[in-house]
Amino acid sequence: MTAKRIILALSLLAPACGGAETSESSTTAVEETREAVQVETGSIQAAIDGPHRSEENRARDRFRHPRETLEFFGLEPGMTVVEMAPSAGWYTEILAPVLRDQGRLIGAIPDPAQSEYGQRFVTKIESMPEVYDQVDTVIFGIPENPELGPEGSADMVLTFRSTHGWINRDQAQQVYEAMFRVLRPGGVLGVVQHRADEGADAAETSRSGYVPEAAVIELAQSAGFVLEERSEINANPNDDHDHPEGVWTLPPSLRLGDQDRAQWEAIGESDRMTLRFRKPAAEAAADEVPVE
Repeated sequence: MTAKRIILALSLLAPACGGAETSESSTTAVEETREAVQVETGSIQAAIDGPHRSEENRARDRFRHPRETLEFFGLEPGMTVVEMAPSAGWYTEILAPVLRDQGRLIGAIPDPAQSEYGQRFVTKIESMPEVYDQVDTVIFGIPENPELGPEGSADMVLTFRSTHGWINRDQAQQVYEAMFRVLRPGGVLGVVQHRADEGADAAETSRSGYVPEAAVIELAQSAGFVLEERSEINANPNDDHDHPEGVWTLPPSLRLGDQDRAQWEAIGESDRMTLRFRKPAAEAAADEVPVE
């Protein structure tokens, strides 16, 4: 399935919400939801509080600090934003309403015809066109589909808890270079990633989901990015980074089931770095002719 076909499917779904077989009450409910979201578009906090989010996802807010994180990255209406590997779309629920009327959100996903993760995202955005009808997609994967869009076409790229997977597949450098290419000069890369102990071997710790902060910074700088600022918004000092099933031992995965569940829930979600990088704006002047 191509990205273009995914977007077309959404456009065809939207009018079906008010079809002849839809009850008056359900039609009214959809219209009220649409109106509420539209009224509040452009606001990060309103998107976080929106009626489209599940209680299960809201429960993660206290660990993930979405308002503080997105404000730290500098998200604003009117931007073109690429969300890397959104999977079930936890952050998409917030990004989509912020950018719906002003801006553009693009989910970079693996081919849905071949990937459960890609299909999961398509299912997500098709489930509620009144919220996600403006979300675009790009099929991205190394080495088959190595581009996130035209060079210099995005204002911001965001990646949440994905860098360890790229390291495990020996793709991290290529992915960071692709994120660099798609950004305009001066554009922002925002990274949230499970954090390993400093000095640890990233190739080893990434298998448990954790990556040393210095390794992420080196990846980004090797691709051309400049580290602008770090934040401890998503730090968790209760996480010692050493668990039987890696980061997936902790909430929300709780891979061990009921085994020591209270212990893992008491720790909470993982300790995470939050980093803001920028593509150097100096490139914007590279082709300028000096005026004499």
